[in-house]
Amino acid sequence: MITEKSGIPTGIIAYILWGLLPIYWKLSEHIGADIVLAHRIIWSFVFMIVFILLTRSWKRFATECKRVLHNKQVLLLISSASVVISLNWLVFIWAVQNEHVVQTSLGYYINPLISILFGVLLLREKLSKVQVVSCIIAGIAVCYLTFSYGIFPWISIALAVTFALYGLLKKLANIEASFSLAIETMIITPITLIYLFSMHGATIGFSSGAISDNLLLLFSGIATAVPLLLFGSAVLHIPLSMLGFLQYIAPTIMLFIGVFLYDEVFTNAHLATFILIWFSLILYMSASFLGKRNRRIKN
Repeated sequence: MITEKSGIPTGIIAYILWGLLPIYWKLSEHIGADIVLAHRIIWSFVFMIVFILLTRSWKRFATECKRVLHNKQVLLLISSASVVISLNWLVFIWAVQNEHVVQTSLGYYINPLISILFGVLLLREKLSKVQVVSCIIAGIAVCYLTFSYGIFPWISIALAVTFALYGLLKKLANIEASFSLAIETMIITPITLIYLFSMHGATIGFSSGAISDNLLLLFSGIATAVPLLLFGSAVLHIPLSMLGFLQYIAPTIMLFIGVFLYDEVFTNAHLATFILIWFSLILYMSASFLGKRNRRIKN
């Protein structure tokens, strides 16, 4: 049974696995991002169905599916979430395969701030003045990289926006994490199968002579679902303030992988951008922590 004491290491493991994912997708760079994405969706669905069966949750899952089908708003939300996360996965895989791991790291540093922006604009959540300043600093950081480096970091922005939007849609749909992933992949799997059959015929992208490539495709579902399941378990048992700190483990690992393992370009402009992003995040987290502590004292 997951408790707060065991929930923290469970969360850490989830974020470490997410941080190491670029290595997995880099191994498949010669296969093609479209094929990898399609198999990632299909085998994630298969894995989730097996997981639901093994945990004897099939009846509850079937009930949830019926509820979704009979609720047009929830069906639209979860269908939109499936499309958005597919786009996120595609951009992530393509970026890693084309030597943009540093940009993926920046994207997941920016992501929490985009989520905050969505919360303010769409859910009418309120920010303190310090938190507003932290968001402005993050915006300045992205603009600085754009103008000084001469390239708009579209990969970072695309990853940050799609993952933040995915989180928003899932929040509004309000479906149990494991069931949600199963339904999302179930919705998009028929489309990916049609695509694979139309492009690659009966082989659906598998290679007759490369067993290692085929195994990479088959295990892509496990590589996707396991961190999500660990995260889903941990998030129920650890404080949100702790979760806020843990979520930066993954992009930090990605940054080190991009710079030190794959020798990607890391200029002074990148360094200045990351320093501004780190500062804005520390500022925001500090303001959140102090705000919660002051409210506890008043109560």
